[in-house]
Amino acid sequence: MNERMSPLTKPANDTKPHPENERGVLWVVATPIGNLEDITLRALRVLREADLIAAEDTRVTRKLLSHYDIHTPLISYHEHSSRSKVDRLRDLLLQGRRIALVTDAGTPGISDPGVELVKAAFCAGVPISPIPGASAIIAALSVSSFDWSRFTFDGFPPRGRSDRWEFFRELANDKRAIVLFESPERILSTLDQLEKELPDRKIVVTRELTKYHEEVFSGTIKEARTKFSTAPTKGELTLVIAPPDLDQKSTEADTALISRLVQEQLQAGMTMRDAVNWVSSQLSASRSLVYRIGLSLNQENNPTK
Repeated sequence: MNERMSPLTKPANDTKPHPENERGVLWVVATPIGNLEDITLRALRVLREADLIAAEDTRVTRKLLSHYDIHTPLISYHEHSSRSKVDRLRDLLLQGRRIALVTDAGTPGISDPGVELVKAAFCAGVPISPIPGASAIIAALSVSSFDWSRFTFDGFPPRGRSDRWEFFRELANDKRAIVLFESPERILSTLDQLEKELPDRKIVVTRELTKYHEEVFSGTIKEARTKFSTAPTKGELTLVIAPPDLDQKSTEADTALISRLVQEQLQAGMTMRDAVNWVSSQLSASRSLVYRIGLSLNQENNPTK
């Protein structure tokens, strides 16, 4: 049944309307990152129930709506939209309209202007409800095989030469997994910079995730540079850079610090398991390395066991 609710109907399981419907609701809706099936049933319902859909590119969103036979009115809202467009959408929300915010792919607000409308709604006291779904960031991390219990997302690298140099130098000091977006035109330049600043890191480069020509490459940064220089690259890419391999590159100072922290936590009453988890989390260190150091400590303190 394709049942459309009226603007005054209470949306099930989403938000509680204000008295007399004084304010509407802003739904922040994740859309497919490639395959049109990468969308939740709840997102489809919300897109049908909304009074208006604010889309980064109405042409892209119209294809999605047409595929699922959704006829909600569209309005463009993108990085070049004027402040008056944001104010107009905010005023519609204050008048009781229900607006769904979507980007071309994935979750609004990630490397797109969606955050400005969310800020305006927040400042106006309008209810904001997330409709979670596909994310290229999480999709790429999930197939990386890296430890991404802690990671950082840095979006698209800057274009300016001096800004890029500083950007990549800072990445070299990060002990977490790192996720970047990049365009086909600048992927080789970015891999060049990464090879200079993080030469020993492993990397996963994903392209066209969930689409027909989906590609997932895993290897060293140098190998990635060689692979993507052999043929023209199409489609935006998501890069996952592995955290430093402390199992192979830990120094005596690293080992001493880990040993001291594990010892302190054990003396404070933590179990070995909890101490290992805490120290590996605090230092972004390999859990297996911390565990081995902890076992060595245990044997030194209890030589008869």
